[in-house]
Amino acid sequence: MANETTSTTISELYTEIVAEALFVASEQSIMRNLVRNYTIIGGGKSVEVPIYATVSASAVAEATDLSNTAVNPSSVTITASEVGIMTTLTDLARNSASRNVAGDIGRLFGEAIARKMDADLSALFTGFSTEKGGGAGVELTIQDLFEAGTELRANNAPGPYYGVFHPKQIFNVKKSLTNTFAGTSNIPDLGNEAMRAGFVGQIAGIQIFESSNVAVDGSDDSIGGVFSQDALGLAMIKTLRLSHKEMLH
Repeated sequence: MANETTSTTISELYTEIVAEALFVASEQSIMRNLVRNYTIIGGGKSVEVPIYATVSASAVAEATDLSNTAVNPSSVTITASEVGIMTTLTDLARNSASRNVAGDIGRLFGEAIARKMDADLSALFTGFSTEKGGGAGVELTIQDLFEAGTELRANNAPGPYYGVFHPKQIFNVKKSLTNTFAGTSNIPDLGNEAMRAGFVGQIAGIQIFESSNVAVDGSDDSIGGVFSQDALGLAMIKTLRLSHKEMLH
């Protein structure tokens, strides 16, 4: 039989879906760009990441030999697992649609991948060792952010520092920024930006980000996180790839 439509003849469609999905996933994932990224190469599906303890330098008298400092790092293993999404695109749907179906599917896939990355990484906030704020049912405050930044600096955590919160969680901080200076003429730039665009840029040296992918529990509470880039890691074996199957009639 001649003139069949095969995976080779419509390969451009696959390329467009993958390209769009990769672009959207990269642009819309907040957490991926805030944590340390690792690529798993060679065999296996795990990467072992060393964790170095803080070492101290000390004064040395003239003509006195230095003594060795043992460097014995611990480590954490990141194991990759497969994440996927599937849809069925028929010839009729592709040919009869008034829109660019390949581009639309790529965008939807990319958004799904970005949400999954952010949800998985922000779920790790519960493993942080220090808790700030008043606990469940208590609003996040600007003071909480200053205390978090102080905690990171006191423990020599390398910058930059990031804070990721659910939009409802960071609401009280925005409200505080605007209410504190309401009716006055000396509103700082941060307060102005919060009132104009509802955006909080940087507080106490912490770059603030909002993500609806931070989980909300049954009591309408969320656990956000303030962290150094090296506090979390994302390991990947491969970026997005497309698998397909042909259905013959």
